[in-house]
Amino acid sequence: MSSLPLLVRAFREPAAMAGFNLAEWDLLLRQSVSANLSASILGLVDQHDLMDRIPAEAREHLEWARTLALRHSQGVRWEIACIARALAPLGLPLILLKGGAYAAAGLPPARGRLFSDIDLLVPEQRLPEVEARLMLNGWAATHLDDYDQRYYRQWMHELPPMRHIKRQSLIDVHHAILPKTAALRPDPAKLRAAAVPLAGQPGLWTLAPADMLLHSAVHLFCDGEFDKGLRDLVDIDRLLRHFGTAPAFWAALPARAVELDLARPLFYALRYSARLLGTPVPPAALAAAEAGCPNAALLALMDALFLRALLPLHASCADRLSGAARFALYLRGNWLRMPPLMLARHLFHKAFLSPKDGGPQTEPVKL
Repeated sequence: MSSLPLLVRAFREPAAMAGFNLAEWDLLLRQSVSANLSASILGLVDQHDLMDRIPAEAREHLEWARTLALRHSQGVRWEIACIARALAPLGLPLILLKGGAYAAAGLPPARGRLFSDIDLLVPEQRLPEVEARLMLNGWAATHLDDYDQRYYRQWMHELPPMRHIKRQSLIDVHHAILPKTAALRPDPAKLRAAAVPLAGQPGLWTLAPADMLLHSAVHLFCDGEFDKGLRDLVDIDRLLRHFGTAPAFWAALPARAVELDLARPLFYALRYSARLLGTPVPPAALAAAEAGCPNAALLALMDALFLRALLPLHASCADRLSGAARFALYLRGNWLRMPPLMLARHLFHKAFLSPKDGGPQTEPVKL
């Protein structure tokens, strides 16, 4: 374990942070910034009552992170309330996804988690109504290029991202959790049917526990961007520790993964959260998840790639193959999203035509 980055060691064994010296804290905080996990480190320090046992300089940094986390939490609650009001006339259950769901439900992954947009899941046939209501309430599309509009509306699992014209907050409206062109096709109707309402928050729902974990696994292991890979793996670890206190969860999770055609992402989620973060996964659940295990050669390759790409994007966590691993997973993520010919056309257009049409899109604004 000593060979793991300090940030990974902190999540595996939070109490060890009490023994870190000033130089180690300096490196830990640099790694946490690169992984967007500074506020999460603060949450660990508070949870384990370590604040008085760490260097004063580290405490000062974490108190700044506390201010940012508080502001972010207030912004998320306000944004969710605004979205709910805007869409209330539709009488539609609004299923929150990812960070918004964790925050609204008060789940452990919300502790110190910073994110840039609110994600919703609605039926595909209701997308025009949802989009119209959002536009009437101040949200506008961010991708106005004709190609991007067609790309999202014909092939993807979501509308083009929408930004509020005053608050600059972002919302992603999904009708599925993977693109229409992806090899894996979990049925969104099954996800909606199993969703659970949020107590005291009329009209707001989240995915069922097993489905929430599976969506987190899909988001991490079917994508090609790993700059926040460790943060997403921490989400998985915290969801498993939280929901795993109910024995029925472990029995239902592998079966639900097979039902939704998500056995492979679940296998990776359990394997790498256990190996990197020490997530306690019952042997029976690990055995059941073997249904998604690739062949031995592919598994060895995935280990070499994921065990590098899931570390913080910081020089202290890299070796000479880390860049190649991230690039290979970027290519894999695109390969999983669409068939080869469509992928080739898409990459050609984005590389040579899109910059001429309007330049790069602006980065999301923090809530």
